[in-house]
Formats: sequence, C-alpha cells, structure tokens
Amino acid sequence: MYLSPADEDRLAVFTAAELARRTIARGLRLNAPEAVALVCDEMHLAARAGGSFADVLAAGRRAAASAALLPGVADLVDEIRLEVLLDEGSRLVVLRQPWEPEPDPPGATRHAGEPVVLHEGRQRQRLTVRNGSARPVRISSHYPFWRVNQRLEFDRESARGLRLDIPAGSSVRWAPGEVKEVELVRYGDDDEHTA
Repeated sequence: MYLSPADEDRLAVFTAAELARRTIARGLRLNAPEAVALVCDEMHLAARAGGSFADVLAAGRRAAASAALLPGVADLVDEIRLEVLLDEGSRLVVLRQPWEPEPDPPGATRHAGEPVVLHEGRQRQRLTVRNGSARPVRISSHYPFWRVNQRLEFDRESARGLRLDIPAGSSVRWAPGEVKEVELVRYGDDDEHTA
C-alpha cells in the first residue's frame, strides 16, 4: 500500500487523537499534543463528511472542552492551523483560541493591589556620578557599582557592596560629561559582592 506524505500525516493525527480519546476514557486530562490531535482529527472528519468551512471550525471547537485539558494547555495553544479537503477543494482552516484561556493558569503573574517595596530594609546610598569620558557609559542594574568604568567619577569606597537601585535588566546611561544623581542599594548577600 502506498501512502503519500499527506496520508502519513493524517494517520499520525488519527493515532494521536485515538490516544487522546483513550486518555479521556480513563478520566485523565489531555496534554497539548493530545488535545491538538483530537481537534485536528475532528476537523478532518467534519470535512470528510461533507461539512462546510463553518462546520469544520465548529467541530474543532466541540472536540475537547477546556475542562478536559491539563492545567496550562489552553494557554499554550493559541491557534491550530490545519489543511482540510472540502467540496470546493483544499482549504487552510485556522482555529483561533480553540479553548477558553484559564483564569489563573500555572505560572500566571498576579499584580499586587498596592505598590510593592523592593529591597525593603536594605541600606541605600545616593551618589552624584560624573562621566569624565569622551564616550557614553552605560551601567546595568546588578553590576557592582564600585567596579564600574573608571571614567565615572564618584566616591567609590561609599559604593562598596552596592548596585544601582533600578529594575533588573535595566541600565543607566551617562553621556560624555553628564552628571547624574543615582540611588544605590546593598546586595542581598554582602559577602559575595564586596570583595
């Protein structure tokens, strides 16, 4: 029996969809590959039964409820693209948001109702810093401030054990000759950063 690449892909989808059906029959939730395969298989079947483009989309949406998925799966898959054979020919079907997103998925970020105080209780120091270089100088958030470019002019001893008090990953830039006042904060583990 000769199988074209499209036939082989269809059989792979069918096999994974059957695994998904068995998973559901055992009362277990679907992982992302199982859920996608089940949706694709149902869409293929709807097209093969002579369904319209809208029928195929509806079959995909009915294939698996959000409650049948493992936590986080609905947020992993924001669209499913599948080529199906309809009466008018081959069509690409794009099923966007196949499942309702979870209200509180694993790893979700929740925002505090009030401002969060960073580095509470740690020593802070304000310093005036001048760029004595002919070139711009940029210092990132967690670089040991007392070890920065020697062309930045400030009291280095008072900066020992401190870093810029700015969000992680951000930086401060000094143009040539520019003077800025910055706030520094003590590292969490002084022994590691003061040597």
